[in-house]
Amino acid sequence: MTEAGLTMLNRTADSVARATPEPLARKVRGISDKGLAWLFISPTILLLLAINIFPLFWAIYLSFTNYRANRPNEIVKNVGLANYRRILGDQDIWIAMQTTAHFVFWTILLQTLIGFTLAWLIDRKFRGHAFWTTIILVPMMLSPAVVGNFWRFLYEPQIGLFAYAVSFVSGIPATEIGMLSNVSLAPWSIVIVDTWMWTPYVMLICLAGLRSIPEYIYEAAEVDRASNWRQFWSITLPMALPFIMLAVLFRGIENFKMFDMVNLLTGGGPGSTTEVASITLKRQAFESWRTGYSSAFAIILFVAVFGLANIYVKALNKVKQR
Repeated sequence: MTEAGLTMLNRTADSVARATPEPLARKVRGISDKGLAWLFISPTILLLLAINIFPLFWAIYLSFTNYRANRPNEIVKNVGLANYRRILGDQDIWIAMQTTAHFVFWTILLQTLIGFTLAWLIDRKFRGHAFWTTIILVPMMLSPAVVGNFWRFLYEPQIGLFAYAVSFVSGIPATEIGMLSNVSLAPWSIVIVDTWMWTPYVMLICLAGLRSIPEYIYEAAEVDRASNWRQFWSITLPMALPFIMLAVLFRGIENFKMFDMVNLLTGGGPGSTTEVASITLKRQAFESWRTGYSSAFAIILFVAVFGLANIYVKALNKVKQR
């Protein structure tokens, strides 16, 4: 900074100091840097606690009651663990959990394979790789509502381009390809859309992992006459594995609670073929108005995700320490 700039800065500081009341100035001067930092961030922390922590404890409380949101004047009774027992013994709940597991497994598998492959190709830094990286990232930038309506139009058997493309390849009439109305195809239609939208996210994380590998390791491998295949299995994949696992963790958590895409495309249908856990939770809470029951289901989902994520993070830390 120039001398004139320093002079102006000092004058500004002096004017602010003179304008500050003396008792307040003494208090501010007595606060340490750490205390001053807490003074600035405490309002944000309190707001986050009010938004995140309070609803969690409120849901825990409601999960032990028979409370219904559409009957606010009715006497609330404590039912103990009855809601949890009903949920764990409800066959429909377990079917919804199986549907959720199917959705999470296939989306993560496809997104990881395709995302890592795209990241590996872009890391080659071929001509125009920056342009193609931007094009690949476009689906991730769109709103889920836009993506859901867009793909719903594509899946239309009468005018949808997806049906005509499949018809051109397979020879099956386009009118017979009902992706969203067919019991066998409806789950895969959601998997395709989620993979199309979020594969770029996995690609970015994997690309960061590939770019973090030092070049001298590959140079040393070339000196030892290691083949490209050997370099991939011995250097690229092991060193990028923590980033791949991190992408799997993020996408697994998000897909486990997937709601908007399923609700826009199928609404859980046809029948209950694509009714994932979040759709079941919504129906119990806002259609059947079983608020206490749905709160217990939400707590079970939270504990399941938290427990699985905790185990997975421990495995991730072991991989990073190798």
